[in-house]
Amino acid sequence: MMEITINYSDEQFYSEELETLILRVLSKGAELQNVAEDAELSLLICDADTIHELNKTYRGVDAPTDVLSFALNEGEEEDGMEEEKVLGDIIINLYRAVEQAEEFGHSKEREMAYLSVHGFLHILGYDHYDPEEKRKMREKEEEILGACGMERIVTEGKLENDGE
Repeated sequence: MMEITINYSDEQFYSEELETLILRVLSKGAELQNVAEDAELSLLICDADTIHELNKTYRGVDAPTDVLSFALNEGEEEDGMEEEKVLGDIIINLYRAVEQAEEFGHSKEREMAYLSVHGFLHILGYDHYDPEEKRKMREKEEEILGACGMERIVTEGKLENDGE
């Protein structure tokens, strides 16, 4: 099974239930995406200030966001076998997850599961810059979350988390 390390910018963010859920959806995602069993992934749960600084430093965007993904081998061809095992890092803004959960009318846990899967798929090369890429990425998100019993909910004719 893929090795997943979860860290916290502040220990007050730790929740055993949340961590178990994230491990479950990411493990299911790795299984459905045929990720190597010896692959490694890290996830950081942080506050708005931390993700704002990362977004500014690495993407040139001077604002907080909900999730960032950094694929280790993005655009690189490495000969080293060790590097191939480490997929990358996902950073999730817990505060934004709580806000979005309220906006979409579901739990913080559901939103954190979604953001974890969304970030994971970015690391695997999925994106949402054009309509076809977005459709494929949404399809994979729904497949993984659905396999974990967390299907998306249609409210007022629009799927939750359909923004970007």
